[in-house]
Parts: sequence; structure tokens; C-alpha cells
Amino acid sequence: MKKWISGLLLALALTAALPTAAFAQELLVGGQAVGIRVETPGVMVVGLASVETAEGSRSPAADAGFQAGDIVIRIGETEIGSAADFLDAVAALQGEAAEVTALRGGDSICLRVQPALSSEEQWRLGMLLRDGVSGVGTLTFCDPESGVYGALGHAVSDEQTGAALPLACGSISEAQIVDVIPGAQGSPGELNGCADAGRVLGSVEINSEQGIYGQLELHPGGHTAEIGQLMPGPATILCTLQGREVGEYSVQIDRVYTEGGCRRAMLTVTDPALCERAGGIVQGMSGSPILQDGKLVGALTHVSVST
Repeated sequence: MKKWISGLLLALALTAALPTAAFAQELLVGGQAVGIRVETPGVMVVGLASVETAEGSRSPAADAGFQAGDIVIRIGETEIGSAADFLDAVAALQGEAAEVTALRGGDSICLRVQPALSSEEQWRLGMLLRDGVSGVGTLTFCDPESGVYGALGHAVSDEQTGAALPLACGSISEAQIVDVIPGAQGSPGELNGCADAGRVLGSVEINSEQGIYGQLELHPGGHTAEIGQLMPGPATILCTLQGREVGEYSVQIDRVYTEGGCRRAMLTVTDPALCERAGGIVQGMSGSPILQDGKLVGALTHVSVST
């Protein structure tokens, strides 16, 4: 049977978690699919658009120098916390130019923009906005003593720049997987999941390159395992492929190396059931815990589509 290279694995990164937490000797192992919701401080510009005016098309935002990925936090003296705040603030300008403050790549910028009156008689800046990011990932671990958890294995990032999104607040909730689009050569595949917003499990308090971290109020279950050292050799991955049921599948850790101060690895899926059901590792499995000799050694971070 063909073995699909699944991608990158990160050694368990407890140092990135909440700094005040003292971890237990054994952690609750995850593998459950969770819904992830992250709110940014302000609203994110996901694209620039033209405004149809009586004088023709123009894009005030583009003219002012805005870019996709910018996060608008203030218009004039008005703080922006949501898309509704943004629309109200632009309407209140009544066509007057204003200084707009935004975050770009961790830096604060201030650009002067002149609103345009659309053909619908509404003042517009020509920005496509998003005031939060949501998706499905996998829970990696939970400390049974402190309630601190780790999930996802990588940052919730800006699609344009790849940078970790600044975090205002966030939450994780119960989720179930309703379908799997198998991966194939040149296509990573994905888990299609449905989050239950009414079943919040905990908060998101850190969004880092090693994953998201926060405090759990409810834990979806799991067994405990000691923390181990990531090494080449056989291992297993815990993930959810259907509903809320966590399965354990065999993999092979092929190579372990250090990059950017983190211990990383490449692995190959060897489990026939996982290859048959999903073609290997697919998007949505990020954060899936990796076990070796019964010990928790890391979390899946990225998918490779090589063979």
C-alpha cells in the first residue's frame, strides 16, 4: 500500500503555554476535534474593493495604501472592535477624511483615507472585512491539575502573510467531523467539521507558532500519558475522522531535526485504515497528539502532499 508522507511534527511545546502553569507529570491526551474561534483586536482587511460612485469607480482604501491582512483598530478617535463598529464610524465621517490606525505585521500604522459616496448613497472605504476567524482543529493535551490545554500545533494565521493573528479573545468548543475529503498527490485533503457554539470548552489566551493555549472549563475526555522525547521510529497519532470518536493510527517518525529552536520531525503514515479513509494526514488534523511507547511526544503541525 502506498505510504503518504504526512508532513511536519512538532515536539511537545509546553514552554509556549501559559507561563504561570506548573504542569503535572502526566497529561490528558487529546485527539478530539474542536471548534476554534479567535477574535482579533479590531477588524481584519481581507481584501480591497472598488466603490461605484457617480464619478466612476475608486478604492479609497487602496489609494490610502491599505493592504489585505491589515487590522483596523481605530478610525479617527473611535475604537473599532467589530465590523458593525467600523461601518458606524465610517458613516459618522460623512465624507470627511480621517486618520485610520491599523496593525500590520505587529506594527501600528496610521493612514489618511477619504471615504467615497457609493451609488447606494452610503459612505465606503472599499475594504472587505472580517472580525474573527473560526475553524476546526484538534486538541493536543490538557493538564488535569491546572486545566491548561494546547491545541492546533501551529498559530491561527493571516492567510496573506502567514503571521500569527493578534489575539483579543477566543474560545474552543465541541465539534464533530461530518466528512473527510481524502488527500492525494498535489492535494492535502481536509476534515469537514461542525462546531457546537453552545458547548464551549474553554478560552484561547495564547496564539503562538507552537499552537493555541488557554484554560479548559470542560474536557471532552481521554487518557493520561507521561511526556516523552521525540525520536525516530514507530509512533501513533490520535485524531477524529468521524463524529466525535477518537481513533489511534500508526505512523513512522522518519527524521528528527531542530529548526528555529524547536525540535521537529517528518513522519509517514503507515496505518492502512488511515490511508484508506483519508489518504494520510489532511487539513484539520493539526494538533493531533503523537505517542511513542505510550508517552506524549508531540503534535502534528502541517501537511505534505508528497509521496
